[in-house]
Amino acid sequence: MAVAIRLARGGSKKRPYYRVVVTDSRNSRDGRFLEKVGTYNPLLAKDSPERVKLDAERISHWLSVGAQPSDRVARFLDAAGLKERAARNNPNKGVPGEKATERAEERATKAAEAAEAAAAAQPADEEPAVEEPAVEEPVAEAPAAETPAEDVSAPTSPEPAEEVSAPTQPEPAEGSNDAAPSEGAEKAEG
Repeated sequence: MAVAIRLARGGSKKRPYYRVVVTDSRNSRDGRFLEKVGTYNPLLAKDSPERVKLDAERISHWLSVGAQPSDRVARFLDAAGLKERAARNNPNKGVPGEKATERAEERATKAAEAAEAAAAAQPADEEPAVEEPAVEEPVAEAPAAETPAEDVSAPTSPEPAEEVSAPTQPEPAEGSNDAAPSEGAEKAEG
């Protein structure tokens, strides 16, 4: 018969209380046991002496006859100095699984493709964008009073609206805004 020292749960719903029992390993968790050798109350503070109570003499006896403690009970026994527990090391614990790795690789390839597409589209758009700040600097320095007042209000005449409001030249690019209003204003006046 394989003998185990493990926890048997008691207490009510969401209020756990455990007994440390010696039992046949084939018995159910809360089922029949050979001997109760301690208690564990996880609701108490970690430094409370009432949290884990163990009968050291009986546990030593059962360990000497071959009883195997569960992982949690082995921690309690190590803390009590009854049985030393080997430290565990699982370097793969935090490593993502296969599917998560595949998803991460897919995201990386999509990001790389998007970056390449942006880089391919960027040079054509980038050249005017680079020149734009250099052209905008003189615009910022020019005073706002250069635009004539006649442009703001359209004359009220029986002429068709196309001739008065629409300039004859195509609209200039954003960078050359400072010259276009004065030319249009001269044509509208003369």
